[in-house]
Amino acid sequence: MTVYALVDCNNFYVSCERLFQPALCGVPVVVLSNNDGCIVARSAEAKALGIAMGTPLFKVRELLRRHRVRVFSSNYALYGDISARVMATLEQLAPRVEIYSIDEAFLDISAICAGDAVAVGRRIAATVYRHVGVPVSVGIAPTKTLAKLANNAAKRQPDSGGVVDLRDAAARLRLLEITDVGEVWGVGRRTAEKLRGRGIVSAAQLARLDRATARRYPVTLARTVRELNGVECIAMDDAPAPQRQMVCSRSFARRIDEREALRQAVCEFASRIAARLRRQQQCAGALQVFIRTSAFGDSDRCYANAATAALDTPGNDSRVIMGLATRLFEQLWRGGYAYAKAGVIASDLVAQQRVQPGLFDAVDTPPRSAALMHAIDTINDGGRGRVWFGSQRPERDWFMRRANVSAAYTTRWDSLPLVK
Repeated sequence: MTVYALVDCNNFYVSCERLFQPALCGVPVVVLSNNDGCIVARSAEAKALGIAMGTPLFKVRELLRRHRVRVFSSNYALYGDISARVMATLEQLAPRVEIYSIDEAFLDISAICAGDAVAVGRRIAATVYRHVGVPVSVGIAPTKTLAKLANNAAKRQPDSGGVVDLRDAAARLRLLEITDVGEVWGVGRRTAEKLRGRGIVSAAQLARLDRATARRYPVTLARTVRELNGVECIAMDDAPAPQRQMVCSRSFARRIDEREALRQAVCEFASRIAARLRRQQQCAGALQVFIRTSAFGDSDRCYANAATAALDTPGNDSRVIMGLATRLFEQLWRGGYAYAKAGVIASDLVAQQRVQPGLFDAVDTPPRSAALMHAIDTINDGGRGRVWFGSQRPERDWFMRRANVSAAYTTRWDSLPLVK
């Protein structure tokens, strides 16, 4: 029988900020979404103040001031790097690891769990904290759905020590009885409402749902019911399907109404896409560019459109990607509008080594292109962007608002903490 462990970082964005600012420990902290719009992460102290997830900043500004809550803008460079360190540590602790999100991963601990799974979970949590400095909770169970519930319980039950094991049927039933049906992984909001309408309000009642009734709901619900009963239906995916699409888009800190300014922003996104493709050794077969105004403005002054085209040969050369993005942008541009967002989507991705050149492609073009792109990537390593093409628009006034962003402690030399 497979034994799953779901490892989830506690208040991950907040934990990353506290990692390099220990004075924040014990202090209420919140982290904001893009353009400092809504609260997307809260420390335990902030949650105790009644601050809800997703609350717009302007609605709680006075509350934050009154309780001296520390407010941070999202620092994705920092969070991404700390996440990579957590996942690298987990991969050293278990033979099979499936990264589920930036702060969660499923581990198959069957081979290292000789009996005391809680001890294994605590060893995992202690190792991650020692190597990275981020606290985690661990949920252990025979299925992924139950591991999710176990992890939630580990966060909410102080006496658990951050680890809950649901392999025991009696312990499983006790937790399911006190768990709302809407908290079960795989049960969406609408499905939960329908279940409550039929008197099914707890996870235990859902687990007792007969197969014929379960089939009246989304097809995944029957699988969820079986998982709640300890029957594994969602297998470990330690070799996920290759990525088929890549997106780079931004909401602008201020509206853009100038053609050249918006074109430069689109080229900047295209350049980032190309660099990301090269890092992952992939090539794009098609490109889409989209631009749009705000959806909340005057309906007569709203405009949104997108254009897509295929590359002659799948590639990741910044010059080719930006050139096509520029041509697509020219098809979309309409004057007289104040644009709020734009983006570039690369699709039909293929591994770089599997690209089939065109019959009339110059034989020496790929090596020269690769050498030039490698030189640019080497110079720009670390995200400083010291070399760029003339058509790009590096981060300036168009970039998203981040008034309270912390330093890039782990990815920029000039942001390294100083020890005195």
